Amino acid sequence: MHWHAYTWTGDGEEQERQDERRLDSPEFLSSPLPPMRTGDWLAKPSSRIVATFDEVEPAVGWLAAQYAKLSAALPHPNGVGLRTRLENASEVLPRGVDVQWGEWLSGGRFTAVAMICCPNRHTDHPCPVRRPGVRH
Repeated sequence: MHWHAYTWTGDGEEQERQDERRLDSPEFLSSPLPPMRTGDWLAKPSSRIVATFDEVEPAVGWLAAQYAKLSAALPHPNGVGLRTRLENASEVLPRGVDVQWGEWLSGGRFTAVAMICCPNRHTDHPCPVRRPGVRH
């Protein structure tokens, strides 16, 4: 198993365009919006992948770095906190559970940060990236 990282930041109201977020929508592939199901990130074009990880620790480190970047823009940080988020991610990613964090930012913007397991236990999408030496 390996993990693909994805991000999206935009006007929070854009997420109301639910049709584009569904796999069966004609706009799904071209839409920048995050999919309704986390595993469907793998069906998006590979150009949407921000990073790929073969080990959990670097994947969790990437999540920590993303949270650090966005935390300054959080108008009302929720009570979960980074430590708990990272502990949970470290526990669930090796078990094949996707991690996606969504946060409202200042100015009505929204961000999604995702670490998606590949292969994915909830979808049958092939790996979007062919890498030498990696079984898909």
